[in-house]
Amino acid sequence: MTVFDAVMQGIIQGLTEFLPISSDGHLSIYQHFTGNYGESALIFTLMLHLGTLVAVFITYRQTIWELIQEAFSMLYDLFHGRLFGRQPNELRKMIYMLVITTLPLFGFVLVKDFITSFAEDKDIIVEGLCFLFTAVMLFTAAKCVKGRKTAKAMTVKDALIIGFFQGLAILPGVSRSGSTISTGLLLGYSKEYMVTYSFILSIPAILGACVLDIPEIVAAGMVYSWPVIIAGLVSSAIVGFVAIKLIKYLVINDKFIIFSYYTFILGISVFLIGLAEKFLGFTFVI
Repeated sequence: MTVFDAVMQGIIQGLTEFLPISSDGHLSIYQHFTGNYGESALIFTLMLHLGTLVAVFITYRQTIWELIQEAFSMLYDLFHGRLFGRQPNELRKMIYMLVITTLPLFGFVLVKDFITSFAEDKDIIVEGLCFLFTAVMLFTAAKCVKGRKTAKAMTVKDALIIGFFQGLAILPGVSRSGSTISTGLLLGYSKEYMVTYSFILSIPAILGACVLDIPEIVAAGMVYSWPVIIAGLVSSAIVGFVAIKLIKYLVINDKFIIFSYYTFILGISVFLIGLAEKFLGFTFVI
């Protein structure tokens, strides 16, 4: 892989990680048409996710710092026997709900290898179907009645539902941010809150994926040179920062539906190309 390829994939990752159009799906398609598929491509995708994680920390640094302070306050209350003795404030309630929303991911870990195999193979039919699923989710959420609920109104049931749909994002073509934001909107939460909640929620999801894939990275060794890795990380972080600002503007200003049109057209195109490749017996490579 060249530095140019790394930068291109970093740009794709940065844009698609936060825009609700599936970063893994887009990277899988890019790698498919450039011949960069397989286990090494999956490992590089994981490294790009770390770059976008930097963008989350920069954008939401104040909220993250407040959550960290509240977490230490919770530990203090726990050791003094008063953690559950009072009504949680909004920050504390958000921490509880973030933990609960993350729980369903442990169930998806059991089928992780089976699902990620779709991103490693030469077939893109599954990616096409997953993009169509994302399109339906986004369209439905864009047309729903806008809610006003925030952290204090979130229930355990709602948190688990959001967590389940976040787990589906391990399928290439199903957007993590799209799934969580759409589900939250359908459950009646405000646009502003769900955008923030979704991006904060990406921190444990991405870090967890990195931890799970450490054995594969170690076993594969240093597949790429440091310039390639750094180019991918930096480009994904910079573009990811811009993408977060963009999605916040589009969701709050009711422009969310444009992503459903995009993923629908992309899903149909990818699905048909995948069928053509299977029928003709060869892969279109740029």
